[in-house]
Amino acid sequence: MSGSLKYAVVERERRFLLGTLPAGVADTKEIVDRYLVGTRLRLREVREHDGTVVRKLGHKVRLSNGPTEVAHTSLYLNDEEWGALAALPAKVLRKKRHMLRRDGLVVAIDEHEDGTLIAEIDDHDQPSRFVPQWLDVVEDVTSDEGWTGASLAR
Repeated sequence: MSGSLKYAVVERERRFLLGTLPAGVADTKEIVDRYLVGTRLRLREVREHDGTVVRKLGHKVRLSNGPTEVAHTSLYLNDEEWGALAALPAKVLRKKRHMLRRDGLVVAIDEHEDGTLIAEIDDHDQPSRFVPQWLDVVEDVTSDEGWTGASLAR
């Protein structure tokens, strides 16, 4: 499998369902994800607070059972490429991503249209069980496939 990971970034993320959004959010972006039906491909459009729009095509491959470890590859798209791919059948997920930097951690908190809050902590190469007390954790959903973006998309 190492040959297939040549251009991929390995993500080791833990996910937590939160009761409230913690104080100290540094940045918020609007994200629309389009999961292309019948594939492992995701189109992502990110709108920054300054109006900048970034569009990407992502491909995720599971490295272990469940959603805890994936190899992720991204390609940046221009308007024509985005238009062609966005015309394909897809399930859509809209959310706001709040970024929080605190106690040496970077935490991404996705606020979904229904108000659900899901925090993601990327452990990079150092797996950890540390959960900051300032996160109002309702449930650890790291291993629950139902809380992945592809499963939440409609």
